[in-house]
This record gives sequence, structure tokens and C-alpha cells, in this order.
Amino acid sequence: MKIELKNVTKKFGKEYALKEADLSLSPGKIYGLTGPNGSGKSTILKLITGLSFPDSGSVLIGGRPAARKETKNIAYLTELDMFYDPFRVKDMIHFYETQFSDFRINKAWALLKDMKIDGDKKIGKLSKGNRGRLKLALTLARDAAVVLLDEPFSGLDPMVRESIVKSLLTYLELDKQTIVIATHEIHEIEQILDEVIVVLNGRIEEKMDVEQLREESGMSLLEWLKRFIEEKY
Repeated sequence: MKIELKNVTKKFGKEYALKEADLSLSPGKIYGLTGPNGSGKSTILKLITGLSFPDSGSVLIGGRPAARKETKNIAYLTELDMFYDPFRVKDMIHFYETQFSDFRINKAWALLKDMKIDGDKKIGKLSKGNRGRLKLALTLARDAAVVLLDEPFSGLDPMVRESIVKSLLTYLELDKQTIVIATHEIHEIEQILDEVIVVLNGRIEEKMDVEQLREESGMSLLEWLKRFIEEKY
């Protein structure tokens, strides 16, 4: 499902979160949305999901304005932890099944098994790493046309991060879905990205094919990104 932002501006109070942003995202690609904290990455995802609306410009999902009805085909992993601690893991699985028509419970159980999460354990007893894994499992268990992941590695140790990248490659339908991963830890996912989008101070400063970038610059994505940000600042 194609996603388009056309001349989008979003303000919170007097502060600009996004300024005159133009962006086009196509199915069959994994996009890395990167930039410093507070640059506007999360705002872009919330506009796509219909949780926020632009002050000017338009956000289109499959050619239609982003709204709750149009965004039902979007799986969104928020940076927030919104679990019910008294629930057991399996209770959360069944709750998601009642909320999303595209939720595949067999897929969810397979993800939990791969991530070594006990379905009978209370969520309040899970470690931070396992809570992060559970969030990802619930998101990836949906057969959504668009998958948005906001800082999926935040606060997680390297071993957990490796398992998350493995799950992305295993359970995403890379030829059909539009996948956007917002992170400032771009080195964790460089090897799986098709394109990188750089957001600085609310502006989309660059959108580039990752393989082309490496060939032309002779640098890794992380090295190039550091130099790019230094030059802009």
C-alpha cells in the first residue's frame, strides 16, 4: 500500500514537529526513518496512522486521506509500553485477536516460541527485553499492508536486538508490505534496509537507496549518516 505525505506541516503549540514534508513510500521495501531524538520521526508515523493530523498538506494511504477507517491495515508498534500488567501473555494474545481482524493467532504463537516468551507468564513479571519482544510479536502477527515500528530497539540489549532483526526477516512479507522502521540506532538494521530517510529538525533532508549510498560514498550507512548530520548542523 503506497503512502504519501504532500507538503505536510505539523505544529505542537508554537513548535514545528514537521515542516513542508514530501515523502512517498512504496510496497515491497523496508525504509529506515532516522535522525536525532526529537527530529520528527514519531510525528511522521503518527500522521500515517491517523493518530495525528497535519495542520496543512495531506497524508494519503493508498490514495485516500489518512483516517482511522483507512488505517485499519496499518500495524503500528509505538514507542510506548501499554500492556496490562495483570494479564498473562496468552491473555494479551487473545485480546489482540479480538481487536484486529488481520491478527493471526498461529503466527503470534510461532513468534512467541521463537522469542522464547512463556505464554503463561504474567506481563508484569516480564523483563524489559521480553516486553519489547512481546510488543514486536503482537505487531508482526498481523497481516497488515503497512508495518510501522517506532524505536523497536529502545532500551534493549544487543542479544535481544539480534533476535528482533531475525524476526523481521522471518515474519514480514517483504514483497507485499510497506515497512518503516524509525530509529536513531540505524546500525542495527542497516543490513536489511532498502532505503534510508533522514529527518532533521522537522524536515526530510534526504531519501536514498542504501546500496547506492554505500557504492557512491564508500562508507557504511552509519558513517555516511554521521557525516551528513555533522555537515547539516
